Amino acid sequence: MQVKIGDIVGRRSYKCDLLFRVIDIKENDAGERIVILYGEDVRLIADAIYDDLVIVDQNERDSRKKKEDAKLEHSLYLLRQDYELLREKQEYVATSSYNYKEDFFYIPGRVLHLDGDKHYLQKCLALYEKIGVPVNGIHMSEKEMPNTIIDLLESYRPNILVVTGHDAYSKHKGDINDLNAYRHSKQFVETVRNARRKIPHLDQLVIFAGACQSHFESLIRAGANFASSPSRVNIHALDPVYIVAKISFTPFIERINVWDVLRNTLTREKGLGGVDTKGLLRTGMPYKKEPIEE
Repeated sequence: MQVKIGDIVGRRSYKCDLLFRVIDIKENDAGERIVILYGEDVRLIADAIYDDLVIVDQNERDSRKKKEDAKLEHSLYLLRQDYELLREKQEYVATSSYNYKEDFFYIPGRVLHLDGDKHYLQKCLALYEKIGVPVNGIHMSEKEMPNTIIDLLESYRPNILVVTGHDAYSKHKGDINDLNAYRHSKQFVETVRNARRKIPHLDQLVIFAGACQSHFESLIRAGANFASSPSRVNIHALDPVYIVAKISFTPFIERINVWDVLRNTLTREKGLGGVDTKGLLRTGMPYKKEPIEE
């Protein structure tokens, strides 16, 4: 079978360890067909020799999806468990140890999610909705992000900013500390730096930035609260959602231990890291279910 744009493929040389979408096929100077690939479940951009690719059939894809869904559900279970404990603790404090009964309303942190991959963005938006995190999602190329971020912050006024898409480290382009050896780390760093010029305080705007194999140290230095990837490994497409959901649902009077955030993700500390950060959830009362009569 011929490989074409849109196919889901694996790389023979890597024993088809990851699934990729074919984005483009072109010839290099040597006349070889080179295929540009986007990770199906990980935020990785790669290229491969055409003859190294094999189309993955629907049965194999369904089998992998079943395993992937089990991992996602476990992370979601941990997140919900944390949220219930936080909510009970918040209600205990707000009612003076349950000395009076009152209904509450909750205002979680609002998210602005910029994503270089439309497919991943839709996956993330679906999970945000399932969890209950208020979000605005915008698809744009990683190269557009640095120049548009300030206008977007002014328009949407988020509490949390996610800057993600695709990235990859290429050894043949330079040393692991050289930003020029990364696909989009430089653009992510510039976006974070520009956002911090607008909102310098780490607790007024919480930022997650990065994708697969991104330059973690530069992103943190630029002002990100959380970033990828400390060990230059691949991260899952949905990892940013699990991080910001934890922040969004933690009361603003509490600080979040970094490990408490990372343990709910699929990649954990090899792919993600960050600094202690305040939560953003605010509790209000009274909650009126019925409309007020005039």
